[in-house]
Amino acid sequence: MPTLYDLTAPSSIVLDADAGDWREAIRAAGKLLETAGVSDAAYSESMVRNVEANGPYIVVAPGFAFAHARADGDVHRTGMSWLRLRTPVAFGHTTNDPVSLVAALAASDSSDHMDAMRQLAGILGDSDTRRALADAQAPEDFLRALGGEPLRADDHADSSRQSAGTDEPSQARSTARTRNHILTVCGNGLGTSLFLKNTLEQVLDRWGWSPFLSVEATDTISARGKSKDADLILTSGEIARTLGDVGIPVKVISNFTSTDEVDAALRDAYDI
Repeated sequence: MPTLYDLTAPSSIVLDADAGDWREAIRAAGKLLETAGVSDAAYSESMVRNVEANGPYIVVAPGFAFAHARADGDVHRTGMSWLRLRTPVAFGHTTNDPVSLVAALAASDSSDHMDAMRQLAGILGDSDTRRALADAQAPEDFLRALGGEPLRADDHADSSRQSAGTDEPSQARSTARTRNHILTVCGNGLGTSLFLKNTLEQVLDRWGWSPFLSVEATDTISARGKSKDADLILTSGEIARTLGDVGIPVKVISNFTSTDEVDAALRDAYDI
């Protein structure tokens, strides 16, 4: 499975670029994909329309936007581009604006980028790596930072939150029936939901609950049908409003790389 290093060419990294607004930023990141032969101009416009339709849910962490869309014959191979902005721009996100770093993903297959997404979620959650990306003087420096090993989320966690016990969720929440399944949801089910899935799985590993709970990343349309078999949904505020009432709790997460925020949402959902 390809890594971030595999998916990103030095020529697909531009540092200290200028963009007048979020649309220009996405289109500039998309142009890098076009130049590399990864995707067509139509895909760049699809990434813009995705935000217009679903809101700024792609701003998954403070200062970071992850532009992507569903491929429709306009993606030739899986690849990524990176745009670091000289002056941050607002995407309209209530907590994570302004954005200084934009990554664009074009995926030709629904699964061949999943390892890269797990790596990216870890990188964004590591302050040292984020600093290296912000301080990189050349694309090669930036690429080296992407290929580095991020610190495990557990290394930053407060020891008082290391474990919620190893009881099964149904035992921890004895008064309610649980299906032992959680959905992470985004507009397309391809990118940001995988970020959130990775962070959630880190928390479940820390709790010792991974053997008892399954996590599925999916899109808004599919989530409505799948909700009947799930305990809860984790997603962004924008997607939560799109979903409406699906019959199970919907927990809004602002920073998709924050294990502390996901930890708190799970504790509330399972009465821990």
